[in-house]
Amino acid sequence: MAQRRVLVLGGTGEGRGLASGLTAQGIAVTSSLAGRVSSPRLPEGEVRVGGFGGVEGLTEYLTAQGFSAVVDATHPFAARITANAAAACRATGTPLLVLHRPPWQPQPGDRWTSAPDIPGAAALLEATPATTRVLLTTGRQETRAFAPLPQHFWLRAVEPPDGPLPEHCRIILDRGPFTLDAERKLLHENRIDVLVTKNSGGPMTAAKLAAAREAGVGVIMVERPPLPPGVPTVSAVESALSWLRDLPGQR
Repeated sequence: MAQRRVLVLGGTGEGRGLASGLTAQGIAVTSSLAGRVSSPRLPEGEVRVGGFGGVEGLTEYLTAQGFSAVVDATHPFAARITANAAAACRATGTPLLVLHRPPWQPQPGDRWTSAPDIPGAAALLEATPATTRVLLTTGRQETRAFAPLPQHFWLRAVEPPDGPLPEHCRIILDRGPFTLDAERKLLHENRIDVLVTKNSGGPMTAAKLAAAREAGVGVIMVERPPLPPGVPTVSAVESALSWLRDLPGQR
């Protein structure tokens, strides 16, 4: 029997954990990283960096490589990659699983306002006073919608933003995990009124939500994009490993 091979669309802690688990079981794994971060944390096993060229390119890659399965362990907001993976796996008959960490849930004392997407978050901010002080943690590629706004922004990202910025904007280059004490200090020293973030889930960046709760800071929470219909989804690495073990012909 040919060796099992799994393609992990990664770039997250869950993707790295899955690659480690597969490697430990002697299963060949290739992790694909988008290449948007110059110094990514690399998983175990084979790694490829860069896009596939849309659905057609990914379909050709799957056909040529003959993977047993694909696990989409990208960021929960990487909607285009997830949609492309669903289409390419349908075209090639390759089993696909989505591995996404659970979303954050509001806790007592939180002051969350839900936004369906980034433009929706910008629209909510537009209704606040021009003196509002905003901590923006939606990523370096999500600045365009906020660029016309007069509010005062502190933009935190791993690398410098590559889009237009608001007139009043300070850049904070940092990478999680972030401690609660550090997040408290950031909110206090900059007198932040509103935190804008994506509902990414996970512990690495959750401390900002606890700090905002303590300080009474409002949170605009950008909700996750919907997943393609009919694709099985799990929220833990062990569940993904179990799904892979249970695939027909994989025992």
